[in-house]
Amino acid sequence: MLVSDLLNIRYLTGFTGSNAALLVHAADTAADETRTVFCTDGRYETQAAAQVPELEHLIDRASVAELARRAESRSATYRRVGFESQHVTVDGLDELSRTAPGVELVRAPGLVETLRLIKDESEIEALRMACAAADRALAGLIEHGGLRPGRTELAVARELESRMLDHGAAGPSFETIVATGANSAVPHHRPTDAELAPGDFVKMDFGALVDGYHSDMTRTVVLGRPADWQREIYELVATAQAAGRDAIRLGTEVADADTAARDVITEAGYGERFSHGLGHGVGLEIHEAPALSQRGAGTIEAGMAVTAEPGVYLPGRGGVRIEDTLVARADTPELLTLTTKEFVIL
Repeated sequence: MLVSDLLNIRYLTGFTGSNAALLVHAADTAADETRTVFCTDGRYETQAAAQVPELEHLIDRASVAELARRAESRSATYRRVGFESQHVTVDGLDELSRTAPGVELVRAPGLVETLRLIKDESEIEALRMACAAADRALAGLIEHGGLRPGRTELAVARELESRMLDHGAAGPSFETIVATGANSAVPHHRPTDAELAPGDFVKMDFGALVDGYHSDMTRTVVLGRPADWQREIYELVATAQAAGRDAIRLGTEVADADTAARDVITEAGYGERFSHGLGHGVGLEIHEAPALSQRGAGTIEAGMAVTAEPGVYLPGRGGVRIEDTLVARADTPELLTLTTKEFVIL
């Protein structure tokens, strides 16, 4: 298997540089394991020696092509080579075919991603730390009056990201969403100079990056006395989110988990205002398999890390999303984002 996606290489080897490829041999014996080869360029020679000490190293800037040449030169060993067809471009495949004409190239999409679906305890601990950094950042923001009329969405977003760094994050896990007033009805609004105002919903979707693993959390608060419609949709989304969380059980179809939350919102008459899936997998990528949606496929398995994030969005008025990161366990899912989901009024 010729692995070219850097996140998949990181998952398999621990290497964190920006250029690498990996030729993995399906080992039948201990001796066969020496046929797996790692390649990077000269910038990372020392780093690779520390992070990938157990494999043979090749040094070449064109890492994928160099491993294709290795496969061609030893085609008796590497007769059939899978490649990550979901990541390799058409031109990239042409280059592989020219470089290794004596090797049968086989499309092998998603093999490493399938392994990544189930997190081990070290991965879950990294996710737990990332979620804790986000929880603490939001707590500090609120405690020090960071959510107040007159502040801009951009200022709040920057403070959240700064506070996550203060609590051990390497950076934000994605571009922080802060949306006030009518902007909160836009599911993926990008922060602007819009100012927070009394009576506004303020929706914050953010996460921290720790050891390469991403957290994801959304909380929605209101500034000042809430209107009746705000209480109504907040309570509705909170009820739907609880139903979605409870449905994340081993053996449950991912589409059924989505349905559990969606039915609550639909029965209240807001089905058209819930415009995305219940959630998604999270790990080395902020969005990865499985997709908890009506089009998702597969079942919940122990060790899957997923989000539960239903929302109701009323254009021109405002919207609510409540999101947690959870890990599927044998009994009940483990909640990693611990900030309260009570209706917070500031």
